[in-house]
Amino acid sequence: MALTNEQLERYSMNSEEDYKRINAEDFLRMDYSSVTLVDLREPDDAALAKSLLLYAVTDRRWLKDGENLKDAVAAAVDGGATMIQLREKNLSAEKTIEEAKELKSILTEKQIPLIIDNSIEITVRSGADGVHLGQDDCPVADARKQLGQSVIIGATAHNVDEAIKAERDGADYLGVGAAFGSSTKSDAKPIVSLEEYKKITEAVSIPVVAIGGIDESNIMRLNGLGLSGFAVVSAVFSKDDVRAAAERMKKLALQAKTGCLLICL
Repeated sequence: MALTNEQLERYSMNSEEDYKRINAEDFLRMDYSSVTLVDLREPDDAALAKSLLLYAVTDRRWLKDGENLKDAVAAAVDGGATMIQLREKNLSAEKTIEEAKELKSILTEKQIPLIIDNSIEITVRSGADGVHLGQDDCPVADARKQLGQSVIIGATAHNVDEAIKAERDGADYLGVGAAFGSSTKSDAKPIVSLEEYKKITEAVSIPVVAIGGIDESNIMRLNGLGLSGFAVVSAVFSKDDVRAAAERMKKLALQAKTGCLLICL
């Protein structure tokens, strides 16, 4: 039996809440002949939040003999990395731009965003999808004026005040840490407590990513904090099998984000 017009209107599916309240049996009995299809594509902010789930940050120190960064990044993406940040501290701007363009060539077809660490110039000249700015880099408000609204801007924050200011100035997401210290940044600041993550995620409306020493042994300690994703470096790129490491970390990231056991996946 077809549903009534009132039921069809009630099941218009214009929001996530609409999905949650649909009775499965009613939905299967729905008469689709009189239903107007709704564009269910995700808004940009929802797509960004999904892309942040396993945020892999490059570190060429972990490259094996004969391996180049492009190969390592390709392996990480094949394993499940959902966003890549190119972090190059010792290359010239020109060399970093070349590297970014190479990565962009393989990431675009896989619809994986490429973020550049710190440099607006390299972001623009390489055609990368965005830039991540630390507290001592170009102010977020200035970067937004230079880059416009189409470029992703991530910002580092260590506390609620910094998080609120970054969102107000135009950041699209926050990188908060260090969660467990950092093997890649000697000046990384340990976050006051895991409870601070919860305060930050509740204080802002943009996605929040945890970063700093996150690996298979500790990521589940970040469960239930309202995080959209987890940034990793050595947990993926230092492993002999980068692809397999990324695959394991993505599964754990999904659990830490949703609180769902592997059996639910």
